[in-house]
Amino acid sequence: MGETAGRGGGVSAGDGVRVAVAGDVPLVKAVIDAAFQPYVERIGVVPVPMEADHAANVAAGRVFVTGEPVLGLVVVEERPDHLYLDIIAVRPEAHGQGVGRRLLRFVDAHARALGLDEIRLYTNAMMWENQKIYPRYGYEMTERRVNGPYDRIHYRKRLA
Repeated sequence: MGETAGRGGGVSAGDGVRVAVAGDVPLVKAVIDAAFQPYVERIGVVPVPMEADHAANVAAGRVFVTGEPVLGLVVVEERPDHLYLDIIAVRPEAHGQGVGRRLLRFVDAHARALGLDEIRLYTNAMMWENQKIYPRYGYEMTERRVNGPYDRIHYRKRLA
């Protein structure tokens, strides 16, 4: 896991998004669990984000949160040629309030600040809601790949 500050220093605030701190770890877990719990029955396995090491991600500076209390978050990782959007999660009760849009705009700005011109992510094929959302924000599907019990659709967004 790499630090998110790098070539351009990254973005730590803006549009109501801030870097998570150690005290946020329980909230990070709560938001991720609330966002992904509805998919457990549908996909038949616990989604990977629910099993992530949230404390390690926060300590590495990879988690950015929005809202007070926290309504949504992203977990990102700087890679040599792109920004990897590992997790985006919004509390179900905050759906439709622009939280996800704010987070996706932040990810774009963060990638640019790092000097990266591409963002990549994947989503479980059974999370069909995401397949409608990501293209609306400029993401294009690049491939579908099965990895064990996970059927994943990979996306990328090239920044102008």
